[in-house]
Amino acid sequence: MKIKRREFLKQSAIGVGGIIAGAQLASAGETNAATAAAPQFHDPFTLVPLGKSGLKFTRVCMGTGSHGGKRESNQTRKGRTAFQTLLRGAYDRGVRTFDLADLYGTHTYLPPALAGCPRDSYNLISKIWWNRGGIPEPERPAADIVVDRFLKELKTDHIDLLLLHCVTDADWPAQLRPQMDILTKLKTQGKIRALGVSCHSLEALEAAAAEPWVESVHTRINPYGMSMDGPPESVVPLLQKLHTAGKGVIGMKIIGEGRLRNDDARRDESVRYALGLGCVHILNVGFEKPEEIDDFATRVRKVPLTA
Repeated sequence: MKIKRREFLKQSAIGVGGIIAGAQLASAGETNAATAAAPQFHDPFTLVPLGKSGLKFTRVCMGTGSHGGKRESNQTRKGRTAFQTLLRGAYDRGVRTFDLADLYGTHTYLPPALAGCPRDSYNLISKIWWNRGGIPEPERPAADIVVDRFLKELKTDHIDLLLLHCVTDADWPAQLRPQMDILTKLKTQGKIRALGVSCHSLEALEAAAAEPWVESVHTRINPYGMSMDGPPESVVPLLQKLHTAGKGVIGMKIIGEGRLRNDDARRDESVRYALGLGCVHILNVGFEKPEEIDDFATRVRKVPLTA
């Protein structure tokens, strides 16, 4: 049967169009496959769920207590202007979580540094020093009195994560239960959003994993055992236990309390190691210069998400 010229051209056009469309689909499929196969990397400033606390903190947290004690630290020793510039520089780079403590004396530096920044755009962590020594005065008022002072110093109506600072004994939950009960009440009042401890022994970590009151734990972790509660092979199983129990895990001493500051290879390895464990939510680093924030962020971005 003869096909009219107009019908022939129409069918030819449809055929060519189908070929082109098929080629485009195939090309798109190859592109999507290539994109899916491309490695994804960690973002230092992405918001990460802090265990089952309901909070989200930036992957990288700005620590303020390098070699801290008696209400000073390397950060406060820089002077008020320099330290406040550092805090604001961290915020402007994308850091939205700031780790403070009464022991470090860093509370009053933060409000002027973040003036004009919406309070709901950043998270505050602080810690109560309950043990002897550490801070100038010998008195240890009840937690509600201490927290009210913290709120005034920080010029805020709530603290996102409040910790009992530096627990070491296996029975710390029994020792500190009265203060824990007060803090629970403050949480119901909205003055605190989550509660936890900063641990400085393997026994304290073990107790934290089993304690329902604990929502998040500060713990020291790096691949070299520097300034840690024990060797990595002893610490990591406890961090995994904390993670499995739904606790937030915030890693400290990632750069070995600054001892790896001038060692590029081991800094890279420390960042890769902490992120690769799969049980450390937040990396808390006591930056002392803006350049250190940039350097650390670059190292985080080099670590694949699958690491």
